[in-house]
Amino acid sequence: MTLIRPFVAMLLVLALGACGAGAGTAPQSAASTVPAAAPKQYFVVAANPLAVEAGLAVLRRGGSAVDAAVAVQAMLSLVEPQSSGLGGGAFMTYFDGASGKVMVYDGREVAPAGATETLFYDENGKPLPFGQAVVSGRATGVPGAVKMLGVAHAERGKLPWNSLFDDAQRVAREGFVITPRLGRFLGGSFPQISQPDAKAYFSHPDGTMKKPGDRLVNAPYADFLKRLAVQGPDALYKGETAQRIVAKVGAGPHAGTMTLADLAAYQPVRRQALCRPYRVYQVCVPPPPSSGVGFLELLALLERTDIDKRGPADPQAWYLFGEASRLMYADRDRYVGDPAFAQVPVAGLLDPAYVADRAKLIGATAGPAPVAGTPPGAALAAADATLEPGGTSHFIVGDAQGNVVSMTTTVESIFGTGRMVDGFFLNNQLTDFSFVARDAGGRLAANAVAPGKRPRSSMIPLVLIDAQGKFAGAFGSAGGNSILAFVGKSLVAAVDWKMPVQEALALPNLVARGPSFQGEVGKFAPEIVAGLKERGVELRPGQGEDSGVHGVMIREGGRFDGGYDPRREGRAIAEPAR
Repeated sequence: MTLIRPFVAMLLVLALGACGAGAGTAPQSAASTVPAAAPKQYFVVAANPLAVEAGLAVLRRGGSAVDAAVAVQAMLSLVEPQSSGLGGGAFMTYFDGASGKVMVYDGREVAPAGATETLFYDENGKPLPFGQAVVSGRATGVPGAVKMLGVAHAERGKLPWNSLFDDAQRVAREGFVITPRLGRFLGGSFPQISQPDAKAYFSHPDGTMKKPGDRLVNAPYADFLKRLAVQGPDALYKGETAQRIVAKVGAGPHAGTMTLADLAAYQPVRRQALCRPYRVYQVCVPPPPSSGVGFLELLALLERTDIDKRGPADPQAWYLFGEASRLMYADRDRYVGDPAFAQVPVAGLLDPAYVADRAKLIGATAGPAPVAGTPPGAALAAADATLEPGGTSHFIVGDAQGNVVSMTTTVESIFGTGRMVDGFFLNNQLTDFSFVARDAGGRLAANAVAPGKRPRSSMIPLVLIDAQGKFAGAFGSAGGNSILAFVGKSLVAAVDWKMPVQEALALPNLVARGPSFQGEVGKFAPEIVAGLKERGVELRPGQGEDSGVHGVMIREGGRFDGGYDPRREGRAIAEPAR
């Protein structure tokens, strides 16, 4: 075991769960100044007010950060089903307040034993159109979030597992009001919303689609939560729910191969966090199959620029961010995959000499799309052909003992496959694999499909540690492959430009990957757009689900500085604990 110390990467191992918080008082807003030590505090940041309140209710009862995370996920699965759910997967980065250690719980889905390299090929040997693949039975991986939360709770929970689902059960039975954001997706053209299960769930008895302001009741989900509370994670991985999952995945068109044995065999993975210095902090992220190594490469590239001397009103700052992003994505897309199946050159991608050479490619103006470099220890893999639309959520929980959960959770695309079991959507996570497994020379892509393999993930729930080894912050986002850019922008703004977290998250997004520079053009000042154009950057509107960044920084004197992405409907609330 290695304690976090200044500028030394830390090892992650398991420790016993910590004690919970005391009763709370009136909530503080994201802009509040709640001391971190006297009195102690706990906090929740999530994309929906009902999920935030579910987490705070657990913390007020003396629950731990992991206890509250279970309650938050159960509620998000109900009220934000387009983004995450009990039928999906997650990564949890956990900071232990007593020891200063960090660890990662990997709850990423896995391909069933019957999966092959040609999983998403049609009968003519050609890749399926994404719109067909995403709603197919082949798209669903063995869910990981519930089993991962069960393992984390067994090790770090304080309250009984069966006491963590009451709020979600109640809201499922009584119903909740459809929010504008959920309603926007119900009115969209996503293929999932046209699937029979999704149409039945979101429609009135006369067949018309529900809309914002309507009430949505989910009795099957409440019934499942009741069994999950009593039986533990086995309620999903064995028995009647498991049988229904296998039947739903095995239905056409393009039936999947998942079996009861696949579900019963699923195990989350405890991983050592990947930590590197950035400015005065250590940044700790999940290792592969997460793209955390790519994010750390992005930060290392930015440290070799003067972006910290600039600010959000300077087009050169955005240009540097975009060019560093393109270099990072070129490497990430080529090399990152499940380390149990692919040789991922983690040390090479972060090697100072390699990063310095890559940083030299940032010129005065933008050129053609950069190609992947050859970091030390790399074996050149086939070019990647992975599509990553974003149907994801991130939340942060801190308890009064200083334990913190930074967790990104997903069903992959909007509403997963559109297929439901017991009131929750099944993920389409296997479409995170490269649809084309090999190149013309027969080389295998790092993110090719294989039985038992975890698809590459862009989820990077991170934790910041200060020079004294104390928790200093946490960030994460939704957004598919854009997550790295969304979190990168937010971290640069909060750390380098010293912006309050709420303002940092609200800054316009810029996602530079390959030949394209996509962003929220209308939110950038005309001077920024013009300055980027002078540097060869034609900024265009982005595609897909927008960001869902959540962040926390502990500022001088222990002040809580938390924020939620204004593009969603979240809250960032801290309460002092007695």
